[in-house]
Amino acid sequence: MTDDAVPELRASDADRERVAEVLRDAVAEGRLDMEEFEERLEATYKARTYGELTPITRDLPVAGVTPPPVNMVKEPVDSGSWAGRIVGGEGSSTGAVAILSGFQRKGRWTVPKRFTCFSFFGGGELDLREANFADREVEINCIAIMGGVQVIVPPGVEVVVRGIGIMGAFDQSQEGVRGDPGAPRVILTGFAFWGGVGVERKVTRAERQRLKEERRQEKLERGSSAKQLYGSHHDAVSGLHDAHREAMDEHREAMRRRHEERRERHEERRERQRERRDRRHRDWD
Repeated sequence: MTDDAVPELRASDADRERVAEVLRDAVAEGRLDMEEFEERLEATYKARTYGELTPITRDLPVAGVTPPPVNMVKEPVDSGSWAGRIVGGEGSSTGAVAILSGFQRKGRWTVPKRFTCFSFFGGGELDLREANFADREVEINCIAIMGGVQVIVPPGVEVVVRGIGIMGAFDQSQEGVRGDPGAPRVILTGFAFWGGVGVERKVTRAERQRLKEERRQEKLERGSSAKQLYGSHHDAVSGLHDAHREAMDEHREAMRRRHEERRERHEERRERQRERRDRRHRDWD
């Protein structure tokens, strides 16, 4: 395969994610502002070939995505993107404390095998959507005393809740949802006293952007199809509307007749009652 043919190769989802990761690092380092980041991220998820991906990161420290060589030998399929997020090691931090305050762990951080957090009259947030994991199974021990902890996990992660609530609660709404192959398992332990530990499953901002773009494209395609079908269906729809109006008019007329009939019967009963009353009065006289 010649070098001239490389830019025409179709890019994969993994290639687009690598470019998106370069953009995230660039905005975190201040090399891009949020407007530039969003524009380039949108262009990344729209890109179909390597030639469209390369210019997006050309002016950043990391060179543009280079396509891997084409291997004609079929290799075993990787277990998925989760394999690259289980990195081992000790983790970025082993705990967090919020006493009349709050804590937050989000973005690119490494969840250790055991993470302990304590909240007293405070609140904390643990966002695992972009996190790496020290092991395939990590334990988050939450102690919430008149406080709360919110744990946000990405789709595909299995959640096991083993915490105890004493006049408090551990959210179990996400327990039982099967995880993706190779994805980590998050075990929530600890206890909540007059407090709560919540679990929420959300996608990342980049994934929301990609899904938004997909929905926009689908909407455009549906709109184009609808325009083609509009002409042929317009007369049929108009006919249905006319038939509906006629049926409603007939219904209203039938209801009016029934009302008139009931009123006439009511008047007849009242007239008969008056006649009987008058006869009784004459008999008494």
